[in-house]
Amino acid sequence: MARTTSKKDSIYFQLLRLLVISAFAAVLVFFVLNRAGDRLIENFYYNSDYEERKNESYIRKLQQYIDQNELSSRDADALKSWVQKQQIVSIRVNKDGMQVFDSVYPDQELWEEDIEANDYGWEVYYTVSFADGEARVSITGMYAYQFYNYAMLAELALSFVLFLLLVLFGIRSKMAYILKLSDEVEILEGGSLDYKITVKGKDELAALAEGLESMRLSFQELIRQEARMVQENQKIVTEMSHDLRTPVTSIMLYTEILKKGSYKGEGQWKEYVEKIDRKARRMKQLTDHLFEYSLTAGEEEVQLEEPETCETLFYDLFSETCSYLKQQGFEVSFQVEWPQSRLRISTDYVMRIMDNLTSNIMKYADTSMPVAVSAVEEGNMVGFLFENKVKKPEEETESNGIGIQSVKNMMAKMKGKCMTEQKGERFRVLLLFPGQTV
Repeated sequence: MARTTSKKDSIYFQLLRLLVISAFAAVLVFFVLNRAGDRLIENFYYNSDYEERKNESYIRKLQQYIDQNELSSRDADALKSWVQKQQIVSIRVNKDGMQVFDSVYPDQELWEEDIEANDYGWEVYYTVSFADGEARVSITGMYAYQFYNYAMLAELALSFVLFLLLVLFGIRSKMAYILKLSDEVEILEGGSLDYKITVKGKDELAALAEGLESMRLSFQELIRQEARMVQENQKIVTEMSHDLRTPVTSIMLYTEILKKGSYKGEGQWKEYVEKIDRKARRMKQLTDHLFEYSLTAGEEEVQLEEPETCETLFYDLFSETCSYLKQQGFEVSFQVEWPQSRLRISTDYVMRIMDNLTSNIMKYADTSMPVAVSAVEEGNMVGFLFENKVKKPEEETESNGIGIQSVKNMMAKMKGKCMTEQKGERFRVLLLFPGQTV
């Protein structure tokens, strides 16, 4: 039976756990990269002349723009337009000691307010030539933000790549296992049922692998059973051919003698007729056994009846069997303490089994010793043991084993067992049924 997968071992839970761990690792790496990136940018920006070079570059651009458009220091709209196009800079224009333009307040005409220019120590001023004379221009650029933005994008990209790699790496092992199972199924499809399916883990894939392995073992056992049945059938056919050949030959011999009249008197004639009759009856017994065997072997799974106690199921049947054997000259030792277990049987099968056993006892048992019947319990199985003494060699009757094989087939279909054993003159048949506690 396939295992039941717990929630914590399921593929869904494993995938969720993988996503959470990968996301946590990616976020952690992002923060580490972000801190490291910020420090690198700060070290580069404040320990180099990058800002100075960028300021000078934008001042040159501003001077070219002023020269091309012949702007005065009071052309606020034109200056505002240039600042907006640069996007990352702001400027302040001081002329004759007065602040005449500030890109932070581009819509105000500062020269009309007589705002005195204030020089801040941290600002750097550049001389720019306007149409109305030279002015001092202070420029402030947000150059570092570009680096921070680029670094942020790179950090996000690296963290996302790490997240994908961790997820793909975690999924890869499951995919490899799925591919391995696929390859192993192809091996089984090719007929190599001796190849064992790999069972790894505790999730749904492991349960599937266990199911495949159980199916492989079932197919393997089925093939072995079929091979045994074919071998048994061949053996039985061979034995039946031999057993039938002997009485047929005898019947033909005696018939030929009677046809030619090569007998001495009416007494010998009756003797030959009786021999022909015995041989014919022997042939009928053989064909009856063969029919019983083929009927049992060809039947589908038997429908078992509702559980009943052993005494309820077998009391009447044993009473009839013992009475019949006593009528035929056998002594029966019936020492049965009825087990308390309940059994599920097929009454039709059990009656046919008892008929076969009774027939075997009558043909092969010695009447000088009693037939012993006793109850047996082995583990969770209960049943009955039949024991008798076989006939002496001069009284031995040929046996082809079809009757016992039919009993074994019927017991197997009832999930039971039939075991036979012969030690010297003692022959034993053990019938076991799976029991249920009352």
